[in-house]
Amino acid sequence: MPIEAPAAVPSDAPTDVPPVLTERRPWGAFEQFTLNEPSTVKIIHVEPGQRLSLQRHRHRDELWVALDPGAVFEVAGRRILPEVGERVLIRAGDTHRLGSAGAAVRVMEIAFGEFDEEDIERLEDNYGRA
Repeated sequence: MPIEAPAAVPSDAPTDVPPVLTERRPWGAFEQFTLNEPSTVKIIHVEPGQRLSLQRHRHRDELWVALDPGAVFEVAGRRILPEVGERVLIRAGDTHRLGSAGAAVRVMEIAFGEFDEEDIERLEDNYGRA
C-alpha cells in the first residue's frame, strides 16, 4: 500500500518540496521522486573542500538530495548543512551552490523542466568561469 513519506527538510529550507512516494515491499521499500514527467537525474560528485559555481537557472527547478555527510547547500542566500537524505528544492531563478565541508560528497539532483547545461548563469566561480 503506498504511503507518503515525510520529506526531511531543514527548518530554513523552502517548504514546497515535491512529495516523494514511499512504497513498502516485503524486501524493504522504495522512494519514487518523479512519475511520468520530464526530469533529468544526476549524481553530482564534489571533491574534498571544493564547491560549484554560485549560479541560477531560468528554465528548471532542482531538487537536491544529500547522499553523504558533509554537503553544504547554499540556496537563495541560506547556508544549509543537510543530513543524509535531506531534500531541498531550488526554484528557477534562485541562486544556489553546492559544496563539500571536508570529505568528498555526492548529491542526487533531480531537475524539473527544460534541462540544458547552457541554462547555467554563473555569478561566482572559483575556477574563473563566471
